Amino acid sequence: MRTSRVGFCASLTLAVVLATPLAALAQTLLVPGSQNGSTSKLDPLLQKRASQFFGSTRVVVRGVDGVSLSQLSFIVQLTGGSVGRLLPIIGGLSATVPNLSISTIAGSSLVAHVSMDRVAAGAMERTGPTVGATAVRQEFGYDGSGVGVAIIDSGITGWHDDLTDSLGAQRVARFVDFVNGRQSPYDDFGHGSHVAGIVAGNGFDSGGARSGIAPGAQLTVLKVLDRTGAGRISDVIAALGYVVAHRDELNIKIVNLSVATGVYESYDLDPLTLAAKAAVNAGIVVVAAAGNYGRGPNGSTEYGGITAPGNAPWVVTVGASSHMGTIDRSDDTIAAFSSRGPTAVNRTAKPDLVAPGVGIESLSDPLSAFYSTDAAYLLPGTIPTPYLPYLSLSGTSMATPVVTGTVALMLQANPALTPNAVKAILEYTAQIYPQYNALTEGAGFLNAKGAVDLARYFAAPGDAYPFSSDWSAQIIWGNRAVSGGQLMPDATGWSNSIIWGAKTTQMGAAAAWGVICAAADCTDPASWTTWDTTAASQNVVWGTTCGGDDCTTLSANGLVGSMGGILIWDSSDGDTVVWGTNDGDTVVWGTNDGGDTVVWGTSCTDPSCQPVIWNK
Repeated sequence: MRTSRVGFCASLTLAVVLATPLAALAQTLLVPGSQNGSTSKLDPLLQKRASQFFGSTRVVVRGVDGVSLSQLSFIVQLTGGSVGRLLPIIGGLSATVPNLSISTIAGSSLVAHVSMDRVAAGAMERTGPTVGATAVRQEFGYDGSGVGVAIIDSGITGWHDDLTDSLGAQRVARFVDFVNGRQSPYDDFGHGSHVAGIVAGNGFDSGGARSGIAPGAQLTVLKVLDRTGAGRISDVIAALGYVVAHRDELNIKIVNLSVATGVYESYDLDPLTLAAKAAVNAGIVVVAAAGNYGRGPNGSTEYGGITAPGNAPWVVTVGASSHMGTIDRSDDTIAAFSSRGPTAVNRTAKPDLVAPGVGIESLSDPLSAFYSTDAAYLLPGTIPTPYLPYLSLSGTSMATPVVTGTVALMLQANPALTPNAVKAILEYTAQIYPQYNALTEGAGFLNAKGAVDLARYFAAPGDAYPFSSDWSAQIIWGNRAVSGGQLMPDATGWSNSIIWGAKTTQMGAAAAWGVICAAADCTDPASWTTWDTTAASQNVVWGTTCGGDDCTTLSANGLVGSMGGILIWDSSDGDTVVWGTNDGDTVVWGTNDGGDTVVWGTSCTDPSCQPVIWNK
């Protein structure tokens, strides 16, 4: 009965409004668009919702260029909806609208796209020495000082000794609560505190042993996840908008996103990935988790589980490795749970690199859900404290801040680095483990020491070019891995105006990255360009082991080919089967239930189901 009244009131409200003197304006705002009809403006989830006569849905509405948010708000209200959070970073807003009105809103010529406001969720003692961050601090004295890092997560503990500065105050420049609107820092879930400690904990309660990667960094914390670890992408988008608006005031250079959601549409349409793009265009490095979908229900390795916004080319997407409890890099492995590429919909190469994400020891919050639900993983410090100050967790959520902290060290060494330059340096200095492919390890395992060395060279290119034989000496530009060259600081590829993987600059010139090492001393200059087809370049997504013409042929059903009998991108039965059998057992982003993400063939029919991307 209540649902029926919502649907009825939507039509009644519209009729009343149109009967007022505002009728002319209303007709202007709701004039149907002429491009491909309204359905093409809806993401796949909303295309199904729009056919439902009753009920309502939370959505994100983006306007075409030049349309004001007040105009979009009026459109929503005209159709019986209620406006939620304004999202100027993407020229849109969140709203709750009757399902019956979804097509009407999308049909307006002033509306560019409508997406479901999807649910998002939260995706060091040996870590620092393993990746080389400890060596950076010891050799150069870098600790991230002067670099602002935004943590978009579940909040941060109100107090922790490991977050104190030299004066005894907490290194949290600002806390903004997009969930409950509270003013003082808190973390009722516990995920954000753990992430923040990996970035910037100083290890006070452990004698420095469990310090983060950049213990001098200043934190801006934006709470978007509630006490259960769930949130909405509109809150994440709003947090990204806050970061861009206050980046100069708070000196924010990096955003850590250890939260994610499913991939349902192209990164050129998804409002979450577009918000991340706006941040990158503003010169902010966005570091995002790859997701924890690298292992199927039967323990088998699975491909195609990268989550959003990690599917976007403009972010640095981080998978997880395991340091195996040692500081020796030779025994490091890929974490079985770490999501592998290619990405859904756009089918691009990801992750960009991997970093330690297994058994990572960082901050606990005694007032958080984690403190009770994960009590078995709590750890003491070396000084007396009223509670156990540390917690050991695993996930790409933990690997992501390891990279974020490394980027803080790089930017302390060279504040002029652009997001593209940061990504290139991270990839070029990463360490390749030959037993893994690029869709598993990306460009390789994080090497913080090498990344800072090359960042320093970019700041003073007259010095000797740094290099180590264990560097990957490659970057993955789009879907191609190119090796055999040197990254140079004056290359056009580092510009903020160039999307990672693009063939050319905005002026039409080939995107240049450095020089090809045509001779042993690498003195022969040449453009190291995007679609180099020499032996130094290879296609990452399908690799070099897929034999036969079927490896590169797309059919109408999206069937690309097979590799060792494994089906790739078969969507003939309506589901998306990625790197698995086509019997429906391995379904990634296949079926959905009211916006809930159903992964690996699981079923979620109860409306209360939530897409928990990762809870640890």
